[in-house]
Amino acid sequence: MSGRVAVIGTGSWGTAAAGLVAGHADEVCMLARSDEVARSISELHRNPRHLSSYELPANVRATTNAAEALAGAGQALVAVPSSFLRATLASCAAAVPDPAGLLVLTKGIETGSHLLMTEVVAQELGHPRRIAALSGPNHAEEISRGMVSAGVVAAEDEALARDFQRLLHSTSFRAYRSRDVRGVEVCAAVKNVIAIACGVCAGLGMGDNALAVLMTRGLAEVGRIVSALGGDTLTCMGLAGMGDLVATCTSRHSRNRSFGEAFAAGETLESYEGRTRMVVEGARAAVSVWELACEMGIETPVTHAVHAILYEGVRLEEAAGLLLDRGPNEEFYGLRTNE
Repeated sequence: MSGRVAVIGTGSWGTAAAGLVAGHADEVCMLARSDEVARSISELHRNPRHLSSYELPANVRATTNAAEALAGAGQALVAVPSSFLRATLASCAAAVPDPAGLLVLTKGIETGSHLLMTEVVAQELGHPRRIAALSGPNHAEEISRGMVSAGVVAAEDEALARDFQRLLHSTSFRAYRSRDVRGVEVCAAVKNVIAIACGVCAGLGMGDNALAVLMTRGLAEVGRIVSALGGDTLTCMGLAGMGDLVATCTSRHSRNRSFGEAFAAGETLESYEGRTRMVVEGARAAVSVWELACEMGIETPVTHAVHAILYEGVRLEEAAGLLLDRGPNEEFYGLRTNE
């Protein structure tokens, strides 16, 4: 049993994660931006903005005061959107206890710097060996209902990975561990871009074969980026890669997939995020992954197509044509194989 656990962020994933770890902690304190959200979680054990029908365990409360949320916490979970991660951490850095282990639930690659989320955390808070990442097919809606899921905790320090593994593991959530932090984080970020493409594919009625092609070619694209950044391509076959990709590209709970469908129907990114009050992480990753691929010379046709339709004014039919008109190639080009 852990003592006190802090959760930075009160979005869907932060809320579900707080409930998930509550069974292994004496107290869980969530750091909220809104007084209304903090009061509702503390007094009613419900988040009024995300997963509002989910009743949080009695030992979960929330505050808007970083020092109060983090005081005495032996472990902290970081669950804020990637575009707000650096600013959020900078605002609460002084309150993070020195011995605390940090588990990063945020998925993405920072625009401009091209840093992974654990690297952003390390820049703002220091102590990189205290930082781990969690990824996998983890839709918050299902986890909050106690449905079966699993994730992988990636950390350079195996003792740290084991600590978080114990905090998360239950009969409904299986936690595995890995030392391939870069591979796990790249998979987590890039699959969101692929999911937007799959949503567009579904929205245009292109069929199941086309969807399967996009997912598998998307996974190969993830593998090329993982390989270029020094990760282990085997990670792409695991929970952070194939597992998360399948869930994100096919599920009705996936905001990236559903945004792709909405975009195909004519809705803008701004309209979708305003309507759903959700951040489409894949839209941000489409920029950072596109920048990274251009800088490093990595071939990423699906990412380029998503970037083109979101930010370059390219029509959907034209982007699809660019993908389909590409010349033939070996299936696993750009990846190390035994051939």
